[in-house]
This record gives sequence, structure tokens and C-alpha cells, in this order.
Amino acid sequence: MKKYISIVLLILLFSACQKNKDKATVKETAVAGSATILVDETIFPIIEDVAILFEDQYTRTKINLVSKSETEILNMINNKKGQIAIMAKSLDSSEISYFNKTKKVYPKITEFGVDAIAFIGNKKRSDSTLVLNDVMRFLKGNANSKIKSLVFDNPNSSTVRTLKSLAGINDLPKQNIFALNSNKEVVKYVSENEGAIGILGINWLLQPTPDLEAYTSQVKVLAVENVKVNAKDKFVKPNQSNIADGSYPVTRKLYMLNFQGTTGLGMGFASYLAGQQGQRIILKSGLVPTHFPTRQIAVRDKVE
Repeated sequence: MKKYISIVLLILLFSACQKNKDKATVKETAVAGSATILVDETIFPIIEDVAILFEDQYTRTKINLVSKSETEILNMINNKKGQIAIMAKSLDSSEISYFNKTKKVYPKITEFGVDAIAFIGNKKRSDSTLVLNDVMRFLKGNANSKIKSLVFDNPNSSTVRTLKSLAGINDLPKQNIFALNSNKEVVKYVSENEGAIGILGINWLLQPTPDLEAYTSQVKVLAVENVKVNAKDKFVKPNQSNIADGSYPVTRKLYMLNFQGTTGLGMGFASYLAGQQGQRIILKSGLVPTHFPTRQIAVRDKVE
């Protein structure tokens, strides 16, 4: 009996390996073949969900997702070590011109959603609110009794770039500001340090991995002061409705950048991501899709 089970397992393993091999060798089109996509680590969970469903629908495709910081992704694209990227950043006209002239490729940019940068504190923290200007002053090196330390996911991440841009600084102060290696490490650090404030992509809190759930229960998302004049609430949390109406003050648009220069699998995945099915996945994840998916309503004359 054991010998029979072993043979069956070997057959199944061989079959799975053969399917992956076939996907890798099939001619690449918009709905077939294999492609490697560089993904901003701050939004990796949602892109992983989309890729799984895309492969399930188009069975001759294989999407290899590589999680990297924003700076690493841009360096890899620039050095021709990657052709497709998903980031919380687009390209300006000078960057597009650079790739067009020096790399001989005109990047195709697809906007597909909006997310938020979340601020988290230890569950034991007495104050559940945060004044954004306090964070800005702290980033400029000014001491603040309400903030003991700030913790980022990665020194090269999109969250660091966004906060530096908001604060109008080029470099982070060296005192009481830490950059770890991932969003997971931020959550873990804040769960173990009562005075720390963590800064990370909201997607990791909306879709925590099983190994992260034990730590997310020990932190809380802070409501951030809304500085807009007509704000309905003084402090708002980064939930879907507040991201959509712009009342949460730290949001970012999400983009897929394709440098392939051909109509390959990258174009197919971009169409899926920005289409009805992909946008529905974004909506269900708790982020905000660029185009809200329509819902067909059938009106019946009789109730059966």
C-alpha cells in the first residue's frame, strides 16, 4: 500500500512539474507564456491575489512575482534586469523620455488603484490619533514629546520616499528613526515596542499573512488628522471610504509599468488588473480601484 501511495505522489509531482515547464516554454502572448513582474513590497499581498486568479483563468500562463523595494525595482528596470513593474509611482515626462531615447522603449503605464500609507501604534498606546504635522517635524529632526520613534519598512521603500517628499527633506534624521527590511518586520517591531510608530502600506494590515496575524492583533491603526478645511472628521483612519473620498491625507495611486515593448503577457496582465475582474479584486481587498466595477441587476416580473 505504501509503495502504491509513493508511486501516485511521484506521478502527481511529475505532472505538476511538467505543467510548469509547459507554461515556461509556450510562446508568449497576452494570455499565454510566462512573465516575471517586479512588485513594490508595500502592495505585494493584493498583487499576489490577482496573479493567482489570473493564472487560474488563463491556464497557460505563469506569473513570477518578485517582491522588491521601490529603489531596487527602478535600478533593475534601468539595468535591463526586469521589464514589468508594479509600484506606487508613475513616471514623469523626463523619465519616459529617458527610456524612450536611451533604452529604445516607450513604457506603457496602467493606473489600477489607490492605497494608503498607514501609521500603527502598539495596542497599549493610550492615544489612537496622530497629528501629521508632528510626524513632519519629527522627520525634520525636531524633537516631539508625542513621538518617541518612527519605524519604516525599508530605507529604499516607496513609503520612505512619500514621507520624505511630504516633509520636504532629502535624508532621514539618524536619531530615533529606523528602517527595517519589510512591512512584516514593522508590524512585529511595533507590537513589541510600546513607544514606536510604524509606517507601512495598508495592504499588509488588510490582508495579513498567517505568520503576521499574531502581531497585527497587538497593534492598532492610528487615525490621522485631516488638514482639509471641510473635513467631516478631524481624525480619520485609512479605510476604503476615506481613501476613496480623499479624507485620509496620505494616499498613493498604484501603477503597472510595462517596458517590454511588445504585446506580451505583461499587457495581458495589465488589462486584467485594470479590467472588471481585476478591479473587483482590488475592491474586495479593501483598497480603492481606479474604475469601480459595474454590477448587473436583473429585474424580474415574478418572484419564484
